[in-house]
Amino acid sequence: MQEARFYKKYENERVQCLLCPHECKLKPGKTGNCRVRENKNGVLITQVYDKVSTISFDPIEKKPLFHFKPGKKILSIGEVGCNLHCTFCQNHHISQCSATKFNGFQPGTSIQLVDKALESTGNVGIAYTYNEPFTFYEFMYNTAQLAHNNGLNNVVVSNGFVNTGPLREILPLIDAFNIDLKAFEKKFYKKQTKGKLKPVLKALQIIAKEGKHLEITQLIIPGLNDDEIVFKDMVLWIAGELGTHVPLHLSRYFPQYKLSLPPTPSETLIRLYTLAKKYLKFVYLGNIADETYSSTWCPGCGELLIERNHYHTRILQSGFDGQCKRCGAPIHILME
Repeated sequence: MQEARFYKKYENERVQCLLCPHECKLKPGKTGNCRVRENKNGVLITQVYDKVSTISFDPIEKKPLFHFKPGKKILSIGEVGCNLHCTFCQNHHISQCSATKFNGFQPGTSIQLVDKALESTGNVGIAYTYNEPFTFYEFMYNTAQLAHNNGLNNVVVSNGFVNTGPLREILPLIDAFNIDLKAFEKKFYKKQTKGKLKPVLKALQIIAKEGKHLEITQLIIPGLNDDEIVFKDMVLWIAGELGTHVPLHLSRYFPQYKLSLPPTPSETLIRLYTLAKKYLKFVYLGNIADETYSSTWCPGCGELLIERNHYHTRILQSGFDGQCKRCGAPIHILME
């Protein structure tokens, strides 16, 4: 049993979790909104420690991260649980499952995971992904610290719904983030995710201000978050608050979990891609087979720099080091 961090104790063995903006108040025996943090006799414990639900070596582009160590692989681990409850969740079999009801855990300590990451040739680090990593904060923190001390990179793929204290504490250990900005409307977050938009925007600002590598993903859902006026407001916010160099990944939605809307038309994705490119230097389309929209082009001279076909990555400029060799424009890509 591992005690959780970031909580308050009250009378009658009640506790309040302070990890995410839900700040769940729990009686003894009760589990929080995330389904993995439990009040055990007045002590908040994490039910996801020293074990994983999913483990795999992935192309780093799968996170997706297109501007961080392109062409490399990364050891990816996940647990169960999430502090949001998206109607369209793509990994609901683990994210919307409680730890006590999941039967597929594999043992895995921080030492074992770091050893596995170090033993694999060409592996650049560990990605905390698949479900919401901040729900297994303690295990992620301890693993990330050990990985960092051994020269490995740490990557977090998150919904960004986390309180500022826990986020700031783990920031020194994390090298790159992909944050899922699900929409730019409060009502969307309230109805479709059972969460709030404001804390996500705050997390994005903190990550960017601290100079951490940041990329953003948005799953485009027909009729729910594809309004061009709202989308433009989001893009302008990203450009102004985070930087025009921050990559934006627009991903095609397919029916999943509780949402049965038809898949996103490719025309919608291309239209939003074109709009975003007016204000952001790097925009990509995901879940769509088109090399043009998944490759990296120099914003200065228009040269094709990195060609991507699904998860196959080909760097075209000899000696490319994150700066266009043809015109000298900064591409904001971290290579080796």
